[in-house]
Amino acid sequence: MTSTTDPAAQAIAEIRPGATPAELRCSGAWVLHALGALERHIAELPVARERELHIDASAVSAMDTAGAWLLCRTMRRLEQRGATVHIDGLRPEFEALYRLVTSRAPAKAPAAAAAPGTLERIGRSALESLRGAVGLLAFVGEAAVALARSLASSNRMRWRPILYNIQKAGFEALPITGLLSFLLGIVIAYQGAEQLRRVGANIYIVDLVGLSMARELSPLITAIIVAGRSGSAYAAQIGTMKVTEEIDALRTIGVGPIDLLVLPKVLALIIALPLLTVYTDVMGILGGMVMARPQLGVSFATFLDRLGDAVSLTSYLIGIGKAPVFAVIIALVGCYQGFQVTGSADSVGRQTTVSVVQSIFLVIVTDALFSIAFSWFKL
Repeated sequence: MTSTTDPAAQAIAEIRPGATPAELRCSGAWVLHALGALERHIAELPVARERELHIDASAVSAMDTAGAWLLCRTMRRLEQRGATVHIDGLRPEFEALYRLVTSRAPAKAPAAAAAPGTLERIGRSALESLRGAVGLLAFVGEAAVALARSLASSNRMRWRPILYNIQKAGFEALPITGLLSFLLGIVIAYQGAEQLRRVGANIYIVDLVGLSMARELSPLITAIIVAGRSGSAYAAQIGTMKVTEEIDALRTIGVGPIDLLVLPKVLALIIALPLLTVYTDVMGILGGMVMARPQLGVSFATFLDRLGDAVSLTSYLIGIGKAPVFAVIIALVGCYQGFQVTGSADSVGRQTTVSVVQSIFLVIVTDALFSIAFSWFKL
């Protein structure tokens, strides 16, 4: 509400100390375009020490909603300093606008949240981790129920998505897993050769390379590579579908997202990861053979002849048996984190990263638990 026809309405808006320290005088047009100058005047006001202040607004020639809000905010600031503030001389039309703005303004500015302490941060982190663990456990239960329904009715099994995921997670992963396993075998043989040569135990390079690759390193390294390659892809795919509301569309037409998106990935990885582990066993041992010949003089024939005695069938099957467990962990964690996307591209990237970190962590923890269990059972 302004009075633009009166030339006085165009006067410069000001707020200055009055005749006494307990008085402030407002004048001019308190309108939107004058807010900048008014803010500076308010900042320059001396700190009032009086317990009761009077604001003389009789010289205010124009006022709109922005000006009324600024006057209300100024009064609130003075009151927060412990003073009692009275506004006098405000025109009836301006007073009505001022009261309207005051009634709609928040009674108190929200206080800034205090930074949480160390103990509070630890508690929040623990609670968030517990919620994530409970959510993952619930997701595993849903996937198990869906798998039981699919096994009970063979026509519910989606073979084409399973074969597609076997190709993506298994066949297309052969180059990277084979290369890294081959190089790992070379590294183990090279590092072991330096120690074995000193004691004249050259032939035991076969035991070192064969047993470490077949029982421990091949399943573990293969699972880590697949977690970074396929687990992240699962999270990104499902997360993107959630952002684009394709998950909601599937539920609308009566298709269960777990049946269509999760089970084929889990089953495909259960099939593909043991096969990849066998392949990486071969490539890792081949790398050890290549390095053992120039470093220790162990020929290929001697290496292969010793390999049958160095690596027992039990050790070999233990390495292969870990792979399906790792596959379930990678697939379920990747899919679960994909369903945790909240609806933005930033959330897709964040949950994809979380899926890789959690998958690798759980794979390593599970491998450690396997080692403890096998030690108890003397395997």
